[in-house]
Amino acid sequence: MQFAYKARESSGRVKEGLVEAADQKAATARLREQKLSVTEIKPAAGKKVKKGKVANTEVVIFSRQLSTLVSAGVPIVQGLNILEAQAESPGFRYVVGALRTDIEAGLSIADAMGKHPQAFTELYVAMIKAGEVGGILDTILERLSAYLESAEALRGKVKSALMYPTVVFSAAGIITIFLIIFVIPIFKDIFGSFGAELPFLTRIIIGISDFLRAKILYMLPFIGLGIWLFKKWMKSAKGQEKIDEISLKLPIFGILLKKVAIAKFSRTLGTLIKSGVPILQGLETVAKTSGNKVIERAINASRDSIKEGGRISDPLKKANIFPPMVIQMISVGEETGGLDNMLNKIADFYDQEVDTAVKGLTSMIEPIIIIVLGFVVGTIVIAMFMPMFALGDMVG
Repeated sequence: MQFAYKARESSGRVKEGLVEAADQKAATARLREQKLSVTEIKPAAGKKVKKGKVANTEVVIFSRQLSTLVSAGVPIVQGLNILEAQAESPGFRYVVGALRTDIEAGLSIADAMGKHPQAFTELYVAMIKAGEVGGILDTILERLSAYLESAEALRGKVKSALMYPTVVFSAAGIITIFLIIFVIPIFKDIFGSFGAELPFLTRIIIGISDFLRAKILYMLPFIGLGIWLFKKWMKSAKGQEKIDEISLKLPIFGILLKKVAIAKFSRTLGTLIKSGVPILQGLETVAKTSGNKVIERAINASRDSIKEGGRISDPLKKANIFPPMVIQMISVGEETGGLDNMLNKIADFYDQEVDTAVKGLTSMIEPIIIIVLGFVVGTIVIAMFMPMFALGDMVG
């Protein structure tokens, strides 16, 4: 239950907000633990905190801070109380408050976190559960923090690699459309006064301009419908699988996405196995959090293979996604009983490969963008100046 409160901080500043608690007495006690002097508190009728998706960075910071607190011997409930007070977004503050309330009510940490999938993934909950069962929650939180930080860094590298070309091509597209719709008609009127036949390239550019100006308003609803249908298809199981399959085969970005997928698979499974999560449950969790249907299918095939007494590496080899080196290292890890260490070594290697690929991609994309933009803008400029050159020759 949520309560709206007004309270005074030790500095004298008045603070207002919402607090999650079983009853008003518990809510007041929680606020006092946060060094707040309550002046007014009542049930928050009609006031709801948005329970949307929580930012990954918030979960990463929360995990590292909780790990530090638990390692220092701070009780989990007290630690959550501290982190709730520090949470920046109302949505995540609500999640941490709800965690604290559920744990105080007798729920396990894993079960309490499982009620908030928008913040804590299946992987997160599985590792916390293993930590609780094994009595090594502080160690698991440390590993989880390191894993989330590595995953966030990897995600950031991919975003930075894709952001530059996306922004530049979007800006170039807008500028090109502006030139075609608004600038070229001015030149068309000027050329019309010449009374001479225009060059072929100029006629093509003017024809495109005339078509867009006449039809663009009629085209917009169809373009919008097409985008909506495409997005709907992408969300379907068949659409997701097809998009994921194509993305891994793209000439430039496919190599990067494949390396990212291998790094993520290795790091996630290695962390789960090292944390004591059973291999079958670990593979199921990794498959669901892989983010790629093709990779998910290969991992599920490995899971079925283990159920039947087989090995992880054989189905992965048949999938034709994982390089021979990865397959061999996983195979050696299975034989020696050091699969978790081998997977983490693979993840470390592919993290470096992603770094190298991102740098190479950035240096490669820049000249490609310059060439493409030069061709598009150059074609328009040449098409507009050709009639002027022809007129100069006629006058000469």
